[in-house]
Amino acid sequence: MKLAGLKSIDNAHEESVWAVTWVPATDARPALLLTGSLDETVKLWRPDELVLEGKNTGHCLGVVSVAAHPSGVIAASASLDSFIRVFDVDTNATIATLEAPPSEVWQMQFNPKGTTLAVAGGGSASIKLWDTATWELIDTLSIPRPEGSKPSDKSGSKKFVLSVAWSPDGRRLACGSMDGTISVFDVTRAKFLHHLEGHFMPVRSLVYSPIDPRVLFSASDDSHVNMYDAEGKSLLAAMSGHASWVLSVDVSPDGAAIATGSSDRTVRLWDLSMRAAVQTMSNHTDQVWGVAFRPPGGTGIRAGRLASVSDDKSISLYDYAGR
Repeated sequence: MKLAGLKSIDNAHEESVWAVTWVPATDARPALLLTGSLDETVKLWRPDELVLEGKNTGHCLGVVSVAAHPSGVIAASASLDSFIRVFDVDTNATIATLEAPPSEVWQMQFNPKGTTLAVAGGGSASIKLWDTATWELIDTLSIPRPEGSKPSDKSGSKKFVLSVAWSPDGRRLACGSMDGTISVFDVTRAKFLHHLEGHFMPVRSLVYSPIDPRVLFSASDDSHVNMYDAEGKSLLAAMSGHASWVLSVDVSPDGAAIATGSSDRTVRLWDLSMRAAVQTMSNHTDQVWGVAFRPPGGTGIRAGRLASVSDDKSISLYDYAGR
């Protein structure tokens, strides 16, 4: 497995680029790259040339997360302005605007069937679930308070939720918090299951393996990437290699590798059979906030792709050759 640099585009946005994801291919077009920036804009890019396909300007503060519906038809952007804008990818028409209290909109992800949008609830210490048919808030999955904490105990409520991930079967939701804990929920029963321990600093990014719904990967400011059996509550591996905060993690479509982005300005590729970093890419000159593998599917797709975005305002695209 190997990454090869394909293309980088400087000044892709006017400010730091904090969010990146792929919009799946449709019958009418290939997959597109979606980026969000502190410059308040969201941009769509053609994936191989990094040619700008579209730009939307619906937010009045920086964009912290972007998410794409599995159909490839709609996408969403979340901003520090506490609004989520849901829009049609091809026409840029606004489909819905979801409002939340201040500091309660962070990372978000559509479930595999596309029926629910999960949003990391920041200061509300919860995950908010929105129905994608009606765009109504249908549930709030709250992280339970630690046992023995009093209602007035401020430390008991320090579960500021930054990151969220769906299992590939859509039955589990995991969220990562500022205090380093990861909480796992049974979605169908709207029930908190357990915490996963192992980090002691903010968990900014989570992703489940596409081939094993039990396996969860986490990226933390403690400079480690952890691999968990999220059902058995066990830490399978704590992988180190970055010199600073690990800000983002994504897993390859074949489930054989993960990529991470860090404030040490590098992107690393990790071989999961070795549980070690096998390659370091140094395209960026500032911290790397997002990494995203292109999902499988679409006509004429021959090779894997990985994209990374950074505080240096650039986007980098890599060719990914699996095993």
